[in-house]
Amino acid sequence: MSGIAGIVRFDGAPVAAGLVETMTAAMAHRGPDGISHWLGGAAALGQCMLATTAESLEERQPLANEDASLVLVMDGRVDNWEELRRALLAEGTALRNRSDAELVLRAYEAWGRDCLRHIDGDFALAVWDTRQRAVFCARDRMGNKPFHYHWDGNTFAFASELRALLALPWVRPIPNEGMLAEYLAAEMYARDETVWSGILRLVAAHRMTAGAKGPRPECYWEPDLWAPPPFRRDEDYIDHYRELLADSVRRASRSHRPVAVEVSGGLDSSAVFCMAEHLRRRSELPAPGIQGYTLAFTDADGEAGELAYARAVGEYLGLPIHEIPPSRPPLPWFAERARVERDFPGFPNATMGLGLWRQAAAQGVRVALSGIGGDQWLQGSRLYYAEALALRQWGTLHDCLKTDAAAFGTRRAAGWLVRHGLFPLLPLASQARLRRLVQRLRGRETPTACYWLSPPMREMIGQRRARVLPPSRRPVCRAGQRELLESLDDAFSAQAMEGVERLCAHAGIEMRYPLQDPRLVQYAFSTPERLRLRGGRTKYLHVRALQDLMPRVILERRDKAIFSIVFREHLDAMQEALTGLLSTKRAAWLDPDGMARLFRAYLDYPQAGWPLWILWGVFGCDTIY
Repeated sequence: MSGIAGIVRFDGAPVAAGLVETMTAAMAHRGPDGISHWLGGAAALGQCMLATTAESLEERQPLANEDASLVLVMDGRVDNWEELRRALLAEGTALRNRSDAELVLRAYEAWGRDCLRHIDGDFALAVWDTRQRAVFCARDRMGNKPFHYHWDGNTFAFASELRALLALPWVRPIPNEGMLAEYLAAEMYARDETVWSGILRLVAAHRMTAGAKGPRPECYWEPDLWAPPPFRRDEDYIDHYRELLADSVRRASRSHRPVAVEVSGGLDSSAVFCMAEHLRRRSELPAPGIQGYTLAFTDADGEAGELAYARAVGEYLGLPIHEIPPSRPPLPWFAERARVERDFPGFPNATMGLGLWRQAAAQGVRVALSGIGGDQWLQGSRLYYAEALALRQWGTLHDCLKTDAAAFGTRRAAGWLVRHGLFPLLPLASQARLRRLVQRLRGRETPTACYWLSPPMREMIGQRRARVLPPSRRPVCRAGQRELLESLDDAFSAQAMEGVERLCAHAGIEMRYPLQDPRLVQYAFSTPERLRLRGGRTKYLHVRALQDLMPRVILERRDKAIFSIVFREHLDAMQEALTGLLSTKRAAWLDPDGMARLFRAYLDYPQAGWPLWILWGVFGCDTIY
């Protein structure tokens, strides 16, 4: 976790003194190991440094080549640094040190914009190319490192955080009503916009060249949906998954200090911790050690508690796991965060780990591993019926029916065959008609009407929906890939992850996600659906691959923690504010009667459901503006 910032003028004038320093000062918390700048007439670059690897101790950014024709700033790391180093040396490149920044600069020098084909890892980077009079920018494949930018027709500016851009005198904080509507409706569509008009995100897996004609972003990576199945036997899929997971954890663990692992006691975080310890015992972990941390909810917190499972993992490995109470900031904390960050303040469940990360940092940790990604890429769905029918794999279809009937009964299995087998293969128009018919027959209330919004906001969210291509209309090789595409393109997750990244930055921690490794993502798109969900066992492939590395109680676990309590302890006391004061104050956004109806829906189902997220979104939007 570092921070980058830059200003490039294309009108012939130099960048005014002190401007880039103002940007880095706005995010100084990202630079505990120093803040540096490079000034070169039309361009000014800055970097806030947090060293997380032994190689980064040799890093000095902004980094220029010998004649200063190329200058790099980067937040991130290169996971395939050994392979990239060998490839560059084979090209005859002279490397001045071991740092990842040197490798990236030389990769751009050698291959230009195609350098990203050679670079794996989490990164947000910019290279000022004086020969081309352009800035080359890129963001990692999964978007784990943030990159925001602004273009006014003459000047291109970029930064890791919104408030660094808003510190520039010509960047005006004009609310983006489209993004406001998305937050208020709890329907996120835009991956490239922010809450401020004119300030954009570089989307994950995108690169961009910014010159005198402005920025031109383009996608440089996406999973190959048409890659042939890599194996025939289930055992080969399982063995290869284990090899991929081990290498992903190994790569993500590179640090010159002990690495922390968040251990919730679920299948995903436990797998990361157990695999990291397995590698450590084999002397294959590129870190001096690992430390486990878990959130210690009390019994009064109900379904949020997972402490018994986390303890079972620690006992199985013979390792202590630090039990840290979850952070539960008061409402004014969120309001202050929105004011300072100039962004949506995040959700209460995302802030629970703040104290944990601070404790890990106090104990010398700078890198933490998380199990996030498992639900997206390992979970699976009953669409294995549609896959088997489409490919006419009658033996596979029979096996799936037999397994589901044994676990859930013949009637339910037959229902799944229709719902997840025949229905997805119908023409899209027929699917839409059947969905509308079922909704009318059930008489269920859905959030799609957005009755709590004012008419202009309802119109706005309608326009945002209409411009998005539904995943169901994208060509896929297998039916199960549509849900994977929804995860890959999910704007809500992308923005929520940026919020977590900012929190970690304040704690001095770089969060890494082994289960978000693009190689594992590609493997998910290439794996038959029946290997992710089988009978009552979700994440079947994952569980089978880790049979001898995790305790049985984790392997057999079926439930997940529910963290609605951290929402409810705020929302339960906010009825008057949300349905009265805010509805009046934000009449341009909200319908008072609709807000009262929404809060009643929340009171009917306080444990979970869409009203909870929408109500918090209303509060969050009010704090931003």
